[in-house]
Amino acid sequence: MTRDVMLPDIGDFKEVPVVEIPVAVGDRLAAESTILVLESEKATLDIPAPFGGTVVEIFVSEGDLLSEGSLVLRMETELDAAEATFEAAPQAAPNANCGENHTQMLVIGAGPGGYTAAFRTADLGREVTLVDPRATLGGVCLNVGCIPSKALLHLAKVWDEADEAAAHGLKFAAPDVNLDGVRDFKNGVIAKLTGGLTALAKKRKVRVIRGIATFSGAHSVEITDADGSIQNLTFDQAIVAVGSEPVWLPFLPDDPRIIDSTGALELESIPERLLVIGGGIIGLEMAQIYDSFGAHVEIVELANQIIPGADKDVIAPLAERISKSYGAVRTGSKVTSVLAGDKLVVSFECAEGVETAEYDRILVAVGRTPNGAKVAPGVAGIVVEGPGFLPVNAQMQTSQPHIFAIGDVVGQPMLAHKATHQAKVAAEAAADFKVTFEPACIPSVAYTDPEVAWVGLTETEAKIRGIKLKRGGFPWMASGRALSLVRDEGATKLLFDDATGKVVGGAIVGPGAGELIAEVALAIEMGADAHDIGMTIHPHPTLSETVGFAAEAFLGTLTDL
Repeated sequence: MTRDVMLPDIGDFKEVPVVEIPVAVGDRLAAESTILVLESEKATLDIPAPFGGTVVEIFVSEGDLLSEGSLVLRMETELDAAEATFEAAPQAAPNANCGENHTQMLVIGAGPGGYTAAFRTADLGREVTLVDPRATLGGVCLNVGCIPSKALLHLAKVWDEADEAAAHGLKFAAPDVNLDGVRDFKNGVIAKLTGGLTALAKKRKVRVIRGIATFSGAHSVEITDADGSIQNLTFDQAIVAVGSEPVWLPFLPDDPRIIDSTGALELESIPERLLVIGGGIIGLEMAQIYDSFGAHVEIVELANQIIPGADKDVIAPLAERISKSYGAVRTGSKVTSVLAGDKLVVSFECAEGVETAEYDRILVAVGRTPNGAKVAPGVAGIVVEGPGFLPVNAQMQTSQPHIFAIGDVVGQPMLAHKATHQAKVAAEAAADFKVTFEPACIPSVAYTDPEVAWVGLTETEAKIRGIKLKRGGFPWMASGRALSLVRDEGATKLLFDDATGKVVGGAIVGPGAGELIAEVALAIEMGADAHDIGMTIHPHPTLSETVGFAAEAFLGTLTDL
């Protein structure tokens, strides 16, 4: 009989170009033979024949744009008994073992990486089970991390801007702070997002199991729920996306006044004196929230500067601003002991010698450690490195090819936006797509005030690696938009490879830097040079035009300075 072959569901891809047609009229094909190769962005998709037969007509050409349902070719086939059964029951599960105790794809962890992996896998037509111990999807990021902190930072900034407006003729009465209302706002934001994820999982028919999954074999896990009962589940493939947890300092006493970022976001009360141990992104964001809400904040950081990953000139405006608002900011210093009494008595080892101070609360924000070891990877034959990292290849495969890992458990940087991109690569690679995770850059953002954002090479890193760079910069004191916002302390800089002239790095400090850095990331990914950026017309007056001005400064065509 003659049967038409249509382009199957290829997920979110639409109007994908044909790059190769490896078959011709008259060819006899086996089921699953590649009949078409599509290419979208970085994904090359091999389209298999759904059944065997002889090609009698081809309806597409190289360069055609195809979407789900497009007619590809016509085949002459003899329908055998197995194929007849398939025709009669197209809704049957692809794997006869799929059921309550088996899944085609198991995703462990429901943070941004985990739920993205689960949803993308489901979009590719596969049966998915998502396991996570939390009552709501979203992991650390949505429940006790990225999202609630940004909600509180928004309120903190509103408060700060209201105070600062007094110097410009607009004075407000002192705010009446209702911490219950603040917490309700934060929790409401969380609920909207996590509720949305629940709806998306239901829409895609992703089975969600609440519990902690640990491997019991190369193709099986034990899932322990909140009451201790255990469920066994087997799987064809798995994606590990269990994230990380805060690092704890072993010498700290067991005292409820010593908290991590999760505890800080509860905003139980505002202490009179707060010490933040760790001058990285998480510590500085939490410090800003508590400072705005009235706490006396001090910071101690082991490195010689705050945000050690960024260039010193980039963090200078932030360092200057917090030095005026906070109490002591001790860099190049460490905490040597904490004694818990009526107050928390902290001893510091600084360049100037030993110091002691008292605090009402201490926030520990000295980094995060991966949770990879917690899933018993050794039982499944998965190699583990260091404190719990699971090494992977460019397709996100662990040492067990059918088990993938993404996000914080595969290494630095520990960022949600890295995890979501790795999630799609893992889901597509598991479905035999020819994809790899090979980003040219991954941006980092500190949502402080001012924000600090950077992407690609830093000048410090280039110097260490012996890479010659040239730079173009633009100070915001010459930006009309920055002056109108009364925030002229910012700056934008671009870094160019000395040999090729292509942009390889960039950094921005100032309000909205986290939004602006995306243009620089795209420029790096696209291999743009200064002419590409400088000749792109940016709207005026905006902060975004400072990126164009930085490129013009490098080219020597800038007229705004």
